[in-house]
Amino acid sequence: MKRSLKVLFIILLVSYRLQAQHEHTDSSPHHHSHYLEHLETPAHKLIFPSSTPDRIISNLTDDQAHTFAVNWRTDQYVSNGVVEVALATEGPEFLLGDIRRIKANSQKIENQNRNEALVKATYHSALVNNLQPNTTYVYRVGNGDKNDDYWSEWFQIKTAKKDKSEPFSFIYFGDAQNHIKSLWSRVIRSSYRKFPEIDFMLHAGDLVNDRDSNLEWGEWFYAGSFIHATVPSVMTPGNHEYRDGVLTPLWRPQFTLPENGPTEDLQETCFSIDYQDMKLISIDSEAFDESLESINAQIEWLESVLKANTKKWTTIFTHYPVYSTAEGRDNWELREAIKPLIDKYGVDLVLQGHDHTYARGFPENKGQGLTVVKDIGTVYAVSVSGPKMYESKDQEWMVRRGEYIQLFQIITVSENSISYGAYTPIGTLYDSFKIIKKNGKKKLINMMPDTPTRLKEDFVKHE
Repeated sequence: MKRSLKVLFIILLVSYRLQAQHEHTDSSPHHHSHYLEHLETPAHKLIFPSSTPDRIISNLTDDQAHTFAVNWRTDQYVSNGVVEVALATEGPEFLLGDIRRIKANSQKIENQNRNEALVKATYHSALVNNLQPNTTYVYRVGNGDKNDDYWSEWFQIKTAKKDKSEPFSFIYFGDAQNHIKSLWSRVIRSSYRKFPEIDFMLHAGDLVNDRDSNLEWGEWFYAGSFIHATVPSVMTPGNHEYRDGVLTPLWRPQFTLPENGPTEDLQETCFSIDYQDMKLISIDSEAFDESLESINAQIEWLESVLKANTKKWTTIFTHYPVYSTAEGRDNWELREAIKPLIDKYGVDLVLQGHDHTYARGFPENKGQGLTVVKDIGTVYAVSVSGPKMYESKDQEWMVRRGEYIQLFQIITVSENSISYGAYTPIGTLYDSFKIIKKNGKKKLINMMPDTPTRLKEDFVKHE
């Protein structure tokens, strides 16, 4: 009897696989998996797409008061993508009103990481425009078929304020990179739980460890889940988004970032954004490291952007630190190239990753650690949000230092001040400061908590 049941099961399985592999004669998505041969692959649901949208993410645009960008992924049986958007309402009555439809740009992509199976997907991207500032909208993504179940849920998203004097907040993350699903997820989720009203999230590179690993990207999107779809993100690539000088082929299909950089090769990796009264600038430091042409293009472009800048506040974010936290990791070429421009044009913040430790300070500190610093220049921060941990070296530019600690930073920009707090996943405040800028003068107030300085040697003994 057991043998007969086993034979019957094998016949049914073979029949199902043959049906799944048949050639489709129409454009309608079918209701079965096209990756049955990978059902035994660990985390196959994170790696392989289906006809239902996944990896949905909203990205920051250069006019976030009137637009937002959204990207998602499906299998290749879905050839078209559509965004439906409406004003959010108290109940479901938005379904009875005007729902606008925006056709996405859709492209079929095949990629295979060196350690994974071939993945065939369609990536969809759309820019939703003609929106009102400081307004909550609902949107969903799908294939556009009204009679089809292959839609996402309805997400809520709020546009930016137009008034420059209104405060806004964002979360800054250093490298996620490793053990993303298991250990980075709590960091992004804790940040959202503690600060649910943030306006956007900023990632300083090395979102994943292996640039085109669909497993790792699947974990990154899984960790952020609905947060990615409801809070716009902006990111700069790190060295792990590159391999042999080549950017991951998944970067541009799965994100929609400004294309106002210096060259075509640097589109969506080097760019600037005006967000209320702040100029936000991404420098692609890995491309900077790889090519003299990229160095010259980014330096020339950066000066032109800073020279024309009319915003009160300026923040640069890049992966490699201008001031590193450890010996043997000094990025002197980057520092010599961009620090003169940072000083000349009075950049307020430089947010970085890469060193897998925490440090915050400024070059003029000279180990003094004063509570109030008048005529402050630029504040530099290096942080890590993932679990990969290095050691650092105490240096004079550092006001606060830390090792073996996962952090996220909340930054609030107001008319005359920037407030900064670095938090652990359990909500402990590890570092804090405030910059006040009035009448062309700028001062720093250090507000470090009593939290002890963490060093890796206190937790991991050297062998």
